[in-house]
Amino acid sequence: MTETATKKERPKHLDLRVIRQPIPAIASILHRIGGMGMFLLLPFLLYLLQLSLGSAEDFEAFKAVAGHPLAKLVFIGLLWAFLHHFLMGIRILFLDLNIATDLKPARATAKAVVALSLVLTVLLGALLW
Repeated sequence: MTETATKKERPKHLDLRVIRQPIPAIASILHRIGGMGMFLLLPFLLYLLQLSLGSAEDFEAFKAVAGHPLAKLVFIGLLWAFLHHFLMGIRILFLDLNIATDLKPARATAKAVVALSLVLTVLLGALLW
């Protein structure tokens, strides 16, 4: 056999849409996306806080902005981001303590984080809407 026949050919580029990621990787990516979303929307939330604490006219403006359906969708997205980021942070703390680091428990906790964050978002989002 020649040397080139025994070597596996490595891909030239990685297409992330084609590669099937394991659930812990998906949960980790969603953790980063949620953290980034919360960080990027922080000025919007601070603006709303400023409106809610201002004069009566400012509070009416706050109610108008917060009552808009698009703003409610943003709030539900932020709610999911917070819940997922929080639950995934707890999972990562357990992993740092060498709890559930084997393959099966790691996959199970990742699935639990994704499922629980979605379920809590639906339940709390229904209250928000």
